Amino acid sequence: MSRAAVVVESMFGNTRQVAEAIAEGLAEVMEVQVVDVTAAPVAPSVDLLVLGGPTHAFGMSRRSSRADAVRRGAVATDESLRRGLREYISDLHHASYPVLMATFDTRVHRAGVPGSAAKAARRRLVRVGARVVLPPESFYVSDVSGPLLPGELDRARQWGTRLAGSLRATAR
Repeated sequence: MSRAAVVVESMFGNTRQVAEAIAEGLAEVMEVQVVDVTAAPVAPSVDLLVLGGPTHAFGMSRRSSRADAVRRGAVATDESLRRGLREYISDLHHASYPVLMATFDTRVHRAGVPGSAAKAARRRLVRVGARVVLPPESFYVSDVSGPLLPGELDRARQWGTRLAGSLRATAR
């Protein structure tokens, strides 16, 4: 059976909820585990690696933007302030790149607000030779701290199912 890991950075819990829903969609056809970015291995032994994080300051979070999230009420540990999606991608072992990958983010749903952590992550992965199987996907929150907009968790489950199908098609 194929195996997947969903590596997630989440400051307010919204991105974690999306990661869990994506994992539910993937679990229909493969073994899947959701792992916090601070505990994720840099040389994962999976067939599919899904990376997700919140969009901060128009892209992937930085230590300073994570500290700002804490000032806005997010819960964080010293480790989660130090290591987010950006740092995880930088640390990923080069042997991981043959693994199929996908990226997602959560972002505020407002017209004209640019930026996407998922797109930034995908660009970094492609630059180093990673095989990304689907375009990046965004899931929307009503404000910086959330909550997720209605229907987003269902959409995340469906995206997870689509990812699983993409993996099967790529394996053929």
